[in-house]
Amino acid sequence: MPIYQYIAEHAGCSRCASGIELLQRLSDPVLDICPDCHSPVHRVISAPQVVSGQSHLTTESHAGKHGFTQYKRAGKGIYEKTTGKGPAYISGD
Repeated sequence: MPIYQYIAEHAGCSRCASGIELLQRLSDPVLDICPDCHSPVHRVISAPQVVSGQSHLTTESHAGKHGFTQYKRAGKGIYEKTTGKGPAYISGD
């Protein structure tokens, strides 16, 4: 379900003047008035957020290449380095 943004056409309440975000189904009717102050609102077109094919960004080699250090839990309170610079392990002691 997409998140639609609505903004007041004229001076409205603090909620609709700064913008209202609603999670709506595609089949839901368009919001015409602010639910709080009943002033007219219109839907604003905004850029969609699309996430596709980005699984490679979470790999160890990608994190190390960009200067991050990644640790993997080795036991209770002990973490071993898998990539990057830094100590070989971190412990809670």
